[in-house]
Amino acid sequence: MIDEILIASLGLTDKDTDALLAGMFGEEGSEAAMESLLGKELGDLTPGKLIKGKVIGFAGDDVVVEVGLKSEGLIPKEEFEGQEVRVGESIDVLLESIEGIEGLVQLSKRRADRMINWQRIVDSTHEGDVIEGLVTRKIKGGLLVDIGVPVFLPASQVDIRRPHEIGDFIGRKIRAQILKIDPERRNIVISRRKLIEEERDAAKKRLMANLHEGDIVTGTVKNIADFGVFVDLGGIDGLLHITDMSWGRVNHPSEMVRIDQKLEVKVLNIDHEKEKIALGLKQKESSPWEEIEQKYPVGSRVKGEVVNLMSYGAFVRLEDGIEGLVHISEMSWTRRINHPSEMVEPGQEVDVVVLDIDKNKQEISLGMKQTEVNPWELVGEKYPPGTVIEGTVRNLANYGAFVEIEPGIDGLLHVSDMSWTKKVTHPNEMVKKGDEVRCVVLEVDRDKQRISLGMKQLTEDPWVHAIPDAYKPGMVVRGQVTKITNFGVFVELEDTLEGLLHISELADHKVENPQDVVKAGDEIDVKILRVDTTDRKIGLSLKRAQWGDTAGADDDYSSGAGHHDRMPQRGGMDSHDAMGTDKIQF
Repeated sequence: MIDEILIASLGLTDKDTDALLAGMFGEEGSEAAMESLLGKELGDLTPGKLIKGKVIGFAGDDVVVEVGLKSEGLIPKEEFEGQEVRVGESIDVLLESIEGIEGLVQLSKRRADRMINWQRIVDSTHEGDVIEGLVTRKIKGGLLVDIGVPVFLPASQVDIRRPHEIGDFIGRKIRAQILKIDPERRNIVISRRKLIEEERDAAKKRLMANLHEGDIVTGTVKNIADFGVFVDLGGIDGLLHITDMSWGRVNHPSEMVRIDQKLEVKVLNIDHEKEKIALGLKQKESSPWEEIEQKYPVGSRVKGEVVNLMSYGAFVRLEDGIEGLVHISEMSWTRRINHPSEMVEPGQEVDVVVLDIDKNKQEISLGMKQTEVNPWELVGEKYPPGTVIEGTVRNLANYGAFVEIEPGIDGLLHVSDMSWTKKVTHPNEMVKKGDEVRCVVLEVDRDKQRISLGMKQLTEDPWVHAIPDAYKPGMVVRGQVTKITNFGVFVELEDTLEGLLHISELADHKVENPQDVVKAGDEIDVKILRVDTTDRKIGLSLKRAQWGDTAGADDDYSSGAGHHDRMPQRGGMDSHDAMGTDKIQF
């Protein structure tokens, strides 16, 4: 069968054509010859080539295009991508295929445009050039960007910091730099990140060269951290520290700024070597601390709002940017406060007195108790020395008991003032916490806020008359062994009254260990050798009581003289002290 296109192109009749082919190739070779002849006559009109076409009409949703062959081609209107198509218009198309001997032509406008655009881009751009395109869709590993032809933008090259979702860029026009052009594979790889980095680096150099401390500049908030805000100044980020955001209290930077917010800031410091810039927001306004001493003179009484509580005190805001500390010790004259929350709470308005100002450190010390009368100023008048009071034992220490005289006013009852005769080593031997006790006020120190109390002073000192009258040297009395030491034995003569039986007075022979002679709890008869009212001591002898020689004892000890005068003396050391004991106190 002879193709109509060949007949038309050569101007031969069917008869002439059949005769020609039959004569040249025979009947069987006429078909192959026809195809060979078709190829020669089409010349450049081979599949995969760009050719010129002419719009000659429309067929439904297709555009009919004539390309110089017998058969016209059909191109879907969608390949024209919104372009207005007019009959008679000349267009570039791609010859995709000619099917069969009948010559059915397959054309593509879209592929032709891509080939033209590709060639244009290859001819006009080079690696490193900056291009602009529309992000069309997301593919594995990155994005496709239309710059006339689809190019590949890897995910790692989308931004300086990889976005959480690169699909957010779809539909956006972007600028990028060409990284690689592969003509054989018709592939182009671009990078938006590299372009941003280069532009930022150039902008950074310009900015660092022209920026000066004290300049007021405008930037964009790029990141918010707990310690401050990073502001893009157009090529380099500056740090706006939380302490430089406001003269007032800022708990977190997000209270004042948001991401992408435009912010006018002041340049505080520039480190050219490290390329770091410190910014300030509050420094745009004058500091409220400049006239602090005039506004809040020491001693003045002002109102403030409690804004924060710490274990050591409460912070009180006097105005925006001005906060003072009320230390826990300055909250009450009398109350024992363990935590500021016992007195105040955040948001509460309080009256305070300015105690001290440190302008350089921007610190103000405030007091709450100073707004009230100090009860200690009246204590001396209410409780002069000699006053008998009744109070509650609030606490015990090794050296004495604290007695509450009235709410917030305590006096100290020292162990030395608990008994005339008993040696008190710990206050719990005499009183217990919570006991109601009667005491005498001995001394009031208003400046140190101390009151000294005495319990023994409620009664007459027995060492003045009672003991010397009841116990005279030479008397033999009965007592109970209460404590044994290496230097002797303590003997209780009556309640709270003890005498010392020195080791040398236990027996006629030398005693190495007092327990060889007596035991704790034994009741023994002892002879009184000496009664010392000054040092409040009584010297005893077991061996002399056993002798029954009262006359000699009276002569030897009535005046406090003789070889037995070895009892510990106040203010010095004797043989008893050398054996391991201090002064003996009854």
